[in-house]
Amino acid sequence: MITLLGPTASGKTHLAVRLAAALDAEIISGDSRQVYRGMDIGTGKDLSEYVLDGKSIPYHLIDLVEAGYKYNVYEYQRDFLEVWKDIDRRGKKAVLCGGTGLYIESVLKSYRLVPVPPNPELRMKMEIKPLEELSRILSSYKELHNTTDVDTVKRAVRAIEIEEYYRIHPEIKTSFPKIDSLVFGLNLDRELRRQRITQRLKARLDEGMIDEVRGLMEKGISVDDLIYYGLEYKYLSLHLLGQLSFREMFDQLEISIHQFAKRQMTWFRGMETRGTHIHWIDAMADPSENIELMLEESRNFYKE
Repeated sequence: MITLLGPTASGKTHLAVRLAAALDAEIISGDSRQVYRGMDIGTGKDLSEYVLDGKSIPYHLIDLVEAGYKYNVYEYQRDFLEVWKDIDRRGKKAVLCGGTGLYIESVLKSYRLVPVPPNPELRMKMEIKPLEELSRILSSYKELHNTTDVDTVKRAVRAIEIEEYYRIHPEIKTSFPKIDSLVFGLNLDRELRRQRITQRLKARLDEGMIDEVRGLMEKGISVDDLIYYGLEYKYLSLHLLGQLSFREMFDQLEISIHQFAKRQMTWFRGMETRGTHIHWIDAMADPSENIELMLEESRNFYKE
């Protein structure tokens, strides 16, 4: 399998589609929020990009569940494995593309997890703590843990709940097949990344992102659920509730996305220290040059 990872706004989808077309491969999403139907603009699905020169490039693990549901890494591994086996059985290649480090690493490092039940007593103790303290608690666990997407108290508490469950029940982890993967990472200068994040945020607002969130609320998706999803859905919900002006919403959301991208890069660097070799490529280089570089590495990888 080929893996292409990178922070938000680095142009992963654009390159992954072209790489998949050149390899006659199918794309498997590694994004924790693109699994939700109706959450299109805010999660950056950019589904039109999956059509190249009039040909549709097959993609998987996008639009799996309804908005309002709380999808998790266990379900992702289960769904990934089903898709990957099907692609392999048909003799096709797969390109895993995304920015959710937890999901990607859980596959690359062969973690196999099980559903974690709620722990009401733990939740009561943790929900009164500030997010900063919860993040410190979460980072203290030695096992795989999700600090990338944790930008609300509720998500941090759930992440701690999962880690505590595995700490108490280490015997429940089961095997996950080892999948050899050539891993590419898109590297983007911090200032350029900030510029692209701001440009993309403005573009998404122009595309109707506020109307998307309003529509979800009108369909009955609770504000708590939207806030749980974080970033765009959190701040746009607060704006629609009248708790933030448009300017306040934009400024706070922009800062949060910058912080999110920084956490993504921290996770990817951590993956390297945990044994994943990442071939870093310049996200601002000519796309055709990057494709040639990745194709050359991919051909050698498949020969081996």
